Amino acid sequence: MKIKRQKQAKKTISFYKYNFSFREPFQILIDGTFCQAALKNKIQIKEQMPKYLMGEVQLCTTNCALKELETLGKELYGAKIILQRFQVRKCPHFKDPVPASECLLSMLEETNPHHYFIATQDHTVTAGLKKIPGVPLLYIILNTIVLDKPSQTSLDHVQAVQLGELVSPAQQQSIRSLKEEQGIAAQDGERRGKKRKRKQSNPNPLSCLKKKKKGVPTPPLKKTVDGEKRKRSRHKKRKPEGGENMAAPVVANA
Repeated sequence: MKIKRQKQAKKTISFYKYNFSFREPFQILIDGTFCQAALKNKIQIKEQMPKYLMGEVQLCTTNCALKELETLGKELYGAKIILQRFQVRKCPHFKDPVPASECLLSMLEETNPHHYFIATQDHTVTAGLKKIPGVPLLYIILNTIVLDKPSQTSLDHVQAVQLGELVSPAQQQSIRSLKEEQGIAAQDGERRGKKRKRKQSNPNPLSCLKKKKKGVPTPPLKKTVDGEKRKRSRHKKRKPEGGENMAAPVVANA
């Protein structure tokens, strides 16, 4: 079963790498429910996650997820200790914390531009992220970490990109970064704001040539009194009287 799960995980990771430009280290956004399930099933997240995903990972969470565990009391103290070991990503709710499920979905935005994996046991989060293309889902079942298959939204998005109906978010981001590196975006703005000046060019050399004089028109043919054209007279060469083939006179021998 372990080999089969790893083959399926490798296939799924290749799907996200090829279609949504996921790269190592994989950023895994974790909430308190996943940490609680890992603690209950004696799963070492830091050790088992890189082995399962077959690559380098960055385990992270949000401030809202930590605040939620603090408010839930001593029952989730162990999950809180685990979650505190991970990196904390900035979220827009720093001053006014919101539930962890709402915070995680807000981090994904509309197209998951930061390429997060989501590790959660919360059904509200799983239902929400399946509406967003390009979001890998991790959860714990039967004492093991499982990477879910791509959602139907992700499959539909990839099909639309392949048919040329959409431009993938990765392609849009790469185009923007290339424009920023080469300064094309700034140049385009300047071009739109300023009018183009015409360059001074030399006159066409053909226009400097002298005009050729028109030829003298041929006089019209003279007409006879009756209005008819005058016929040309042709002079025939006169042939000798004897003809061209006349034989020479025979001289008698003396």
